[in-house]
Amino acid sequence: MPRHGLRWFGVLLLVVIACLLAWLKLRPKEIEVTVAEVSRGTVEKVVANTRAGTLKACRKANLSPATGGQISVLTVDEGDRVKKGQLLLELWNKDLKAEVALVQNDIRVAEAKAAASLLQADIAQREAERMQQLIRDNAVSDQAADNAITEAKVRRAASEAADVQVSAVRSRLNVMQANLERTMLFAPFDGIIAKVNGELNEYVTPSPPGIATPPTIELLDISCFYVIAPIDEVDAPLVKVGMEARVIMDAFGEKRFAARVSRMDPYVLDLEKQARTVDVEVHFVNNADGGDFLAGYSADVEIVTAVAHDVLWIPTQALLDSSRVFVYQFKSGTLQEKEIKVGLSNWDNTQVVDGLHEGESVVISTDRPGLEDGVRVKITAE
Repeated sequence: MPRHGLRWFGVLLLVVIACLLAWLKLRPKEIEVTVAEVSRGTVEKVVANTRAGTLKACRKANLSPATGGQISVLTVDEGDRVKKGQLLLELWNKDLKAEVALVQNDIRVAEAKAAASLLQADIAQREAERMQQLIRDNAVSDQAADNAITEAKVRRAASEAADVQVSAVRSRLNVMQANLERTMLFAPFDGIIAKVNGELNEYVTPSPPGIATPPTIELLDISCFYVIAPIDEVDAPLVKVGMEARVIMDAFGEKRFAARVSRMDPYVLDLEKQARTVDVEVHFVNNADGGDFLAGYSADVEIVTAVAHDVLWIPTQALLDSSRVFVYQFKSGTLQEKEIKVGLSNWDNTQVVDGLHEGESVVISTDRPGLEDGVRVKITAE
């Protein structure tokens, strides 16, 4: 080859190499993306609470004596389990107990007098009957017979008065026992003592009208639990009593507890500087789940308002503007932007009604800069 030919060949080669290097340097870099496969399964539409709900015991009683006084007996401590009817607290009441004992003695005296009056009435009645027989035999005068009959009636009336006196004393005993019970606290149901606001020899007083004071004893029934959580007023028409629900609590991580909607408030709560909400109450399907629950836990609620089975779905995070996705093209290594039609949706997944096929891969790392139709990408996770 002539010398000048070699020179031109070398120049051309350098130009080609320079162009290749420039292209390699200037060409768009591949974007690293994460993709997920279009799958088939179940998609639910759920309504969630707007603020954290609260786990509550199925019953709570704030107990205080009906009268004021000094605590003389305190049988429980915080955390104790009690049975229905068990004595929890008693105020100083020796004076009332003495009055009860006195009235009980009065009852015994009145009963004895009533028994004596009854015997006297029976004797007088038999005497009157005997005098009536003697009158028929003309053995006694009519006046003597009348006196005997009148005496029998008087004795019978005295006996009835004695019976009334016994009833009156018993009624007075009931009043005294009621006053005595006002100084005592009994457990209205089986439960656990949550709080005791008082010590031996301390004085307690009932709440004045219109002024709330702390209860002496707080009693919880932890045989079952429920959750009250607020939902947005916009979602309220979708929720019905009996709907399936799930409860999530920070104390138990991602574990979900099966529940059902048991009640909805019949009004919208309007608080200043807060969104308008409706309180929803859900009860757990299995009360045995509550073995480790503590009343007062914060809780979130998901209420299932609709379900679609055996449908195509994609992760909700793959959606752009609720109707667009980027589909990864395996042959070219590029993205294709597609318009799709969606159905039911929740935070995790969304039903695909039209626009995608099972097995296709959609980009879920939609926050990466530079994503557009036709761009080359590199899959870093699937």
